[in-house]
Amino acid sequence: MAESIRSVRGMNDILPDVTPYWQSVETTLNKVLSGYGYQEIRFPIVEKTTLFSRSIGEVTDIVEKEMYSFEDRNGDGLTLRPEGTAGCVRAAMQNGLIHQTQRLWYMGPMFRHERPQKGRYRQFHQVGVEAYGFNGPDIDAEMILMTARLWKELGLTGVTLQINSLGSIAARLAYREVLIAYFEGHQDQLDEDSQRRLHTNPLRILDSKNPEMQALNEGAPKLLEHLDDESQQEFTALCEALDQAGLSYQVNPRLVRGLDYYGKTVFEWVTDQLGSQGTVCAGGRYDGLVSQLGGKGATAIGFAIGLERLISLLEATNALPEIRGVDAYIVAVGDAAAKQAPILAEQLRDQIPDFKLITHCGGGSFKSQFKQADRSGARWTLILGEDEISQQVIGVKTMATGEQQTVAWDALANYLQS
Repeated sequence: MAESIRSVRGMNDILPDVTPYWQSVETTLNKVLSGYGYQEIRFPIVEKTTLFSRSIGEVTDIVEKEMYSFEDRNGDGLTLRPEGTAGCVRAAMQNGLIHQTQRLWYMGPMFRHERPQKGRYRQFHQVGVEAYGFNGPDIDAEMILMTARLWKELGLTGVTLQINSLGSIAARLAYREVLIAYFEGHQDQLDEDSQRRLHTNPLRILDSKNPEMQALNEGAPKLLEHLDDESQQEFTALCEALDQAGLSYQVNPRLVRGLDYYGKTVFEWVTDQLGSQGTVCAGGRYDGLVSQLGGKGATAIGFAIGLERLISLLEATNALPEIRGVDAYIVAVGDAAAKQAPILAEQLRDQIPDFKLITHCGGGSFKSQFKQADRSGARWTLILGEDEISQQVIGVKTMATGEQQTVAWDALANYLQS
């Protein structure tokens, strides 16, 4: 007997008992983002590999170790998207959207070859939000306030906002040299990852999760002390806007984000409810990315929310949305009843908006059909047999109480709605 085929490690099935929570969260996301004037964009899962190596950075973990890349039959290098911003910028550039003000969002699977653990999978799902053509800091504040409203709509608690500024490219390059000099003076305290990043991406050392690196990083020169004047003014204005809106936050000078294209404002919403995978939402400005990808420079800012982590957090904080179950299940015994049941079902669906109704299929005895109705969790079981057909009535059993009524077909919709 052939061995059964299982899913790829780190790529999980999302089963029917869970998908209603996903649908509810996705509906809330759509509602909130649309309420701020953001429009959905959809773009391919597969892109040219150079899109990500040029945007994310050649010496990032994503490009070096985590991307699912391959050559197609034409010898072209292709990659399953590891994140959404680069693809969204590419789509906007290609379709003439980038030099108008745009508020865009997208949702779908991303792929990274990481070690699977709770809250981190090789196929994971994100909602991403991007805005082009707006100078900060008002759009920065809008993005952050929009995420705060999303948590409110979801009933989510236990998340903390952290913000920082990475400054301009020139200021960051100057700070990079200061940081390298600092870490070179403590090279014997650097772990293997930090030694590898020292001359390629030293800012990522500040983001190390290694507990043994924390004291060294705390003593490192602060990026906020090396900002250019424009970045400092914009960051101050952002803080004032958040203060005025009454939104609490922490300034985290070690928040640097893992992708090379970020500059100026960066932010994360974090939680202590999910172990080491504590970032639920993250983003920032990336004004240089368009020119990096061959376009004329344009201002841009965005964020992404990991849906697996968001739903895990809703579960951990007892904030999962209530999901409405099946309203009714029709049990039909006998050939005439089996023929009449679908007709009655369609009439009910016409008469009662958003009515969740299962019509029994596959035959079976009254007892076996009733067991199926009970398993469905339906509020009512509707019972149709030969006698009911001749009298044009139907039995209505309220499953929670066991009470049963006989109702005429033409009065059934009103009865159930009342």
